Amino acid sequence: QVQLVESGGGLVQPGGSLRLSCAASGNIRRIYAMAWYRQAPGKQRELVANINESQTTYADSVKGRFTISRDVAKNTVYLQMNSLKPEDTAVYYCRGAIAGLGGYWGQGTQVTVSS
Repeated sequence: QVQLVESGGGLVQPGGSLRLSCAASGNIRRIYAMAWYRQAPGKQRELVANINESQTTYADSVKGRFTISRDVAKNTVYLQMNSLKPEDTAVYYCRGAIAGLGGYWGQGTQVTVSS
């Protein structure tokens, strides 16, 4: 059994910053990759950023503003979000690719960018 728990969402003004965290727990030997997705109302879930053992990738819409990082020892991934825009408003989900177990999703955390 694996659980991913996100935290750090909230309401922020345009131009502001938030830092999301996602901690994985359970029967984990190794995590190949972790990623952040988001889903805005009426839209499909989209990949925001991904980090594995060798590289990070970002959606074009967040490049230069968002930074993904991970603490391997803590099985935790972070998403530092700067210069937030109203169009960043969405539920943010983390996903982990767990060795021998497959992919797991977190429950999501709401990010609202509004004045």
